Amino acid sequence: MKVVILCGGVGSRMKEETEFRPKPMVMIGEKPILWHIMKHYAHFGFRDFVLALGYKGEMIREYFINYQLFNQDFTITLGKGHREVEVHETKRIDDWRVTLVDTGLSALKGARIKRIEKYVPQEDTHFLMTYGDGVCNLDLNQLIAYHHSHGKLVTLTGVIPSMRFGEITARPDGAVNFREKDPSRAAMINGGYYVVDRKIFQYLEDRDDQDFEYGPLEELSDKGEVMMRRHHDFWHCMDHLRDAEALNKMWGSGHAPWKLWEN
Repeated sequence: MKVVILCGGVGSRMKEETEFRPKPMVMIGEKPILWHIMKHYAHFGFRDFVLALGYKGEMIREYFINYQLFNQDFTITLGKGHREVEVHETKRIDDWRVTLVDTGLSALKGARIKRIEKYVPQEDTHFLMTYGDGVCNLDLNQLIAYHHSHGKLVTLTGVIPSMRFGEITARPDGAVNFREKDPSRAAMINGGYYVVDRKIFQYLEDRDDQDFEYGPLEELSDKGEVMMRRHHDFWHCMDHLRDAEALNKMWGSGHAPWKLWEN
């Protein structure tokens, strides 16, 4: 199956970083979060990616054009009218196929999905999809098996958002009772990891203001065509600078829950 990753948003809530780069290129350790997401999919055998680009998409293009040079030692010979690059195979390179698609600077998610339609072959009845700003330890094979079991058009992953703040309650006399939030009582949200039937393209139009969650997904859910698989384990979205700092701290500790791959 193709893996579609939506990489075109501005990421205005992380302006400290996204003023200079698209959110999928914000670093966790020495690699952009986009690389971490793709490593997760590749771990389960899904290595054929379609990246829907928009804001500062040229930086993502440059990253993959030079991917081998970024990840291998190389020797460059310079001279008048001549340049030769010799790449030294110092370590295993990722065997990915990456299609990069300009889906527009200001397009909403539904438009971006519609504009990659021609890169999802007709014979592919389903494709995987996610956003370029969240990591998790979801078992993708189980998600796909669940999708096939119910036969609906869309499966999304329900997750519990990270609990940043404790709860405070106060008695009438003002005395405070403080406790950490209980994740078991938290409402689930859409974690952005999808399995999607190719028929979804029929519900989308090629116009910049075509959204996905608002409109098409609501319409499909009203028809009973959207199912949710619960994921109670690790999920973390990079919405704010503090999220990037938290993910970098996990990665630096050597105990990043989303790192399922060996190298």
